[in-house]
Amino acid sequence: MAGMFVSDEMRIPVSAAAAATRLAALTAGGSLAGLSHAAWGDGIGRVGAVPGISELVLVQFREPVRRGPVTVLTLRWQAADTRGALFPVLDADITLSSDGDHATLIGLDGVYRPPARTGGPTPHEAAPHEAALQRAATATIRSLLNQIADAITRPAPPAGTPAPARGRNV
Repeated sequence: MAGMFVSDEMRIPVSAAAAATRLAALTAGGSLAGLSHAAWGDGIGRVGAVPGISELVLVQFREPVRRGPVTVLTLRWQAADTRGALFPVLDADITLSSDGDHATLIGLDGVYRPPARTGGPTPHEAAPHEAALQRAATATIRSLLNQIADAITRPAPPAGTPAPARGRNV
């Protein structure tokens, strides 16, 4: 299997301008790498072990670029296979586009490239492996979009901001 295309989209209740600013803050503060690692673990965890895939070890991205009403962030994940060799896992664009004055569509379009298999699987072996990879890719990108959407919708307060006081029942 050379690769599979992945795509997902969701609507968030934040203006496109605010979403773009918050996405840029996620990249500048290093939070996007943390969200990526969490999404990887969540996606792989949902489908169980996928043969040949171990852990996410490198997350790379460019600064978000605004092109008119659309903001695009290019992302690359690399993981280690079970032998410790690096291979590209996901090359994707995350897009933000306005969906009215107070909402944004956040989408991910990319290609997921599994590790090359040596010796070539038999057709009987390939189908379950490819199905597991598809489930892992789908779960992982859905988790990543959910985590980015949550971070954009409910951004963390700036460092040094005291936590809001909580009422106590007496």
